[in-house]
Amino acid sequence: MDQSISATADRARVQVKHPMLAMVSMLVGAFVGMFSETSLNIALPSLTASLHIATATASWLVTGYMLVIGIVLPFSSLISKWFTTRQIIIFGLCDFIVGAIISATAGIFPVLFLGRMIQGIATGLILPLMFTVAMQVFKPSKLGAAMGMCALVIMFAPAIGPTLTGLVLAKLNWHWIFWLFIPFLAIALIFAITSLENVGKITRQKVDMPAVLESVVGFAALVSGVSLASSRGWGSPIVLGLLAVGIIVLALYARREVRSKAPVLNLRIFAIPEFRTGATLVMLDFGIILSAMYLLPMYIQKGLLLPVALTGIIMLPGGVINALVSAFAGRLYDRFGAKMPTRIGFIIALIGAIMLAMTSSTSSVAYVIAAHVILMIGCPLAMSPAQTHALSALSGMQSADGSTIMNTMQQIVGAIATALATSLLGIGTAAASGKSAAFAFTNGVHYGIYFTVVLIVVALIVSLGIKNPAKSKDNH
Repeated sequence: MDQSISATADRARVQVKHPMLAMVSMLVGAFVGMFSETSLNIALPSLTASLHIATATASWLVTGYMLVIGIVLPFSSLISKWFTTRQIIIFGLCDFIVGAIISATAGIFPVLFLGRMIQGIATGLILPLMFTVAMQVFKPSKLGAAMGMCALVIMFAPAIGPTLTGLVLAKLNWHWIFWLFIPFLAIALIFAITSLENVGKITRQKVDMPAVLESVVGFAALVSGVSLASSRGWGSPIVLGLLAVGIIVLALYARREVRSKAPVLNLRIFAIPEFRTGATLVMLDFGIILSAMYLLPMYIQKGLLLPVALTGIIMLPGGVINALVSAFAGRLYDRFGAKMPTRIGFIIALIGAIMLAMTSSTSSVAYVIAAHVILMIGCPLAMSPAQTHALSALSGMQSADGSTIMNTMQQIVGAIATALATSLLGIGTAAASGKSAAFAFTNGVHYGIYFTVVLIVVALIVSLGIKNPAKSKDNH
């Protein structure tokens, strides 16, 4: 009898023939989407020279992409109630291919920018569905490993982006960054057509248009404000105006969603302590990764004065370690829950960040690689267990909203962390004026890394709120 109950409790919410095959299209699509988010950072100098544009203009290829993802993500749950999983993923992959072709063939900035925005729509659709489907098709005993695969995509793609882009730019031009997306997207599309089953429930709920408008305006204003702050300064009237509009409109949006009987995004799930703690840790972890990944390639090029191709190679060991730990961390959750892996992960990440904060313009390459590797052990070790801890606290219908909320906030936190790191980089560089350019830039990187250290300390404190063992809910 006990075995029968145990077997029933360990059943997936939605039965599909091949759960792993069903996930392939989303895993590949999300990997390309997240890779695309950081791959252009290292290519901006090539783009400014090729397209004859200013660096501030070129940076919108990164910011605009994150902006579109941040706008589309909150509607993921609503869209999945109107269209099947297959329809959304197949459309998203086709959309991404079209955007990649437009970007790859672009000869002027507006066309390239259009291609990037189209790609952003696809990433915004695919990313949250990857987590939602994983929560539905894998049984609870395999959930940690499944979420580890999803975390691998989220953590490894941004970490490996600068490495692969640096190698591509060493031999080819920037157009090839986009051409290389297409074969992977085509493979994902084949798997979506042949192996993906619908796991959602079509309810065609009424669309709350005022909430939709508040969401679009609020997230667009907030992401635009923090992104412009790095170039215009936090005291700029435009920046302050956008931030004020974003915060006020999002506050009205949150108030409307909490009171709504059929919300676009179910913000009431923040009342669940496990979700609230896990989601906060995921957002902080993503901010840690993006701020460090933004500063490190520039430090290697402008602090250590090494070429772009070598920058990519130096960052490769950390990227590989990131992948291995991401896959391993999911299994740790299955065995030990979230408390131990998250705390150990943030302690290890803190050691790596402090090592980076102690670098100089004459530090050895081996020391920089070691610091990066240690950071890349800690961050993914905490990410997957925190994510699974958050989503496991939700019922089937809530998990789609939980996935969407976490992915949306990751983009917002990522944009804010990058903008703050950029601002601190400028302040630190200016504080060392009169010294050599490499010394001054390294000092600026230290200021940015201090911010990363603060994020890790905050995350470590929040992780103390995780309780174990994590017990499955009755409604699962």
